[in-house]
Amino acid sequence: MNNTKRYLKQIGIEDVSPDYTSHKRFGDGGQFRFEVPGIQSPKTMNALLDEADKDDIFIHRVTQTKGIMMLTDEEINEMVSLAKNYACELFLSVGPRATYDTSATVHTKEGTRIGYRLRGYDNLVYGIEDVKRACRLGVRGILLYDEGLLWVLNQMRRDSEIPENVCFKLSAHAGHSNPASAKLLESQGLNSLNPVRDLQIPMIAAIRSATDMSLDLHTENPKSTGGFIRHYEVPKFVRVASPVYLKTGGSVAANHNWDTTDAEAKARIKQVKLVKRMIDEYYPEAIVSPDKSSDLAVPE
Repeated sequence: MNNTKRYLKQIGIEDVSPDYTSHKRFGDGGQFRFEVPGIQSPKTMNALLDEADKDDIFIHRVTQTKGIMMLTDEEINEMVSLAKNYACELFLSVGPRATYDTSATVHTKEGTRIGYRLRGYDNLVYGIEDVKRACRLGVRGILLYDEGLLWVLNQMRRDSEIPENVCFKLSAHAGHSNPASAKLLESQGLNSLNPVRDLQIPMIAAIRSATDMSLDLHTENPKSTGGFIRHYEVPKFVRVASPVYLKTGGSVAANHNWDTTDAEAKARIKQVKLVKRMIDEYYPEAIVSPDKSSDLAVPE
């Protein structure tokens, strides 16, 4: 076992001490940012950002999870406009996925392990087309569920087939949870990784130690993914995982694709306030990314 550990250390993967602290930062010097996922429409996005303004809280990233193909051009344009005016990131998710496809397997107990990945050549093409459409409409943040699609899109970004400044993040639904997987994804151009939701602090620290890309950590979860709330652990998230996006407000929703109402969007801001209070009280020296940072993937 010691020989295995020595080899892993040679390739940049090692266990970390209990007092591990990440000294890695976002390009603007921040340790953490706030992300609110599950905002499926311009109407709820507008309600969310209005409520954030009222509470003097800046939301760095808004994420839509139902799929680009579920939005009209007019809706995407409106969400892009809202993000540009507010100066936050907007991440739209790839629509084609096994659960929307004709797959019977994915709806079985065993088949759920397929997750939201793409089946076959045609669905890979559909996924790429979804991303190209969002990019044409100004979106510069794409939420992915399939590692093969990441590989292709990274090649396309290098070849200027899609904008060179588009950022890719991979969902927790892809099921990654160890430093080797994280390094592999980072080597394929991933900008932001959402590991599985229930990792313990040392597990998160080991992933951070092995990678430089930002991590996206759920501070709370919908009932469909366990419903657990980790607010008291958030200061530790920031300490060991920076640069980190704190994904907050999930407990308001029943599931990943929940159609958040205006009232629920406002309730998500309350959850952000609760998380911020934890940082202010237990890690007051932590540095939040500044509002309207030039380091954000704001739509164009």
